[in-house]
Amino acid sequence: MRHQLNCQRLLCPMPVIKVQDKIAECQPGDLIEACCTDPGVMQDIPAWCRIHGHKVIETREQNDDYIIVVRVGEMRP
Repeated sequence: MRHQLNCQRLLCPMPVIKVQDKIAECQPGDLIEACCTDPGVMQDIPAWCRIHGHKVIETREQNDDYIIVVRVGEMRP
């Protein structure tokens, strides 16, 4: 399943927290597309994903937004 997540106008660490909270509601293999305006997410979300076993499958800039698509990995206790 693919989920859309609006993180526009949020500054660090809120976009990462919103992605984290959404992942907690998802199943492994689900996709989360986060639309952000803080350029720091291009480093912060991938770093968080590496630590927690999720995978960034796409990053792109679109107009003034930063789009990151995350594939939910297996949940870790």
